[in-house]
Amino acid sequence: MFSNLRIGHGYDVHRLVEGRRCIIGGVDIPYERGLLGHSDADVLAHALADAILGACRGGDIGKLFPDTDPAYEGADSMVLLARVMDYARELGFEFVDADCTIACQQPKITPHRDAMRANLAHALGVDVENVGVAATTTEKLGWEGQGEGIGAWAVCLLQKTVKE
Repeated sequence: MFSNLRIGHGYDVHRLVEGRRCIIGGVDIPYERGLLGHSDADVLAHALADAILGACRGGDIGKLFPDTDPAYEGADSMVLLARVMDYARELGFEFVDADCTIACQQPKITPHRDAMRANLAHALGVDVENVGVAATTTEKLGWEGQGEGIGAWAVCLLQKTVKE
């Protein structure tokens, strides 16, 4: 009965460092440090991309966009996310829904949540109500709470629209 539905889970983490922009969910957040990575290091977009790839059994974001490839240095993760969704559609899947969580003590996510949801939805080609974004501070516990980095989790539901 549900054989045409697939769930995916994604997780990503990036270290906070000086001299980098802090881009989360496609929003350039004014902050004293940014996320370190080969691309723009958008931790939220990467987690959601991995969730989509997991649901369509496409591996992970590193398989499609290896950090050893200079073509992806400084890449816009919203573009990469759109390409992941295009890949899932080529495999016969449509996006149904996603829910994402960001873990960081700083910067504050709430003022940017709606823009993040809109950016993710736009990249995926879906309605904004089909993309959830929440945040937690971890109450100053762990590396996220100590401000060393930012983590993000995402789950998504895809529906197979093309029979194999």
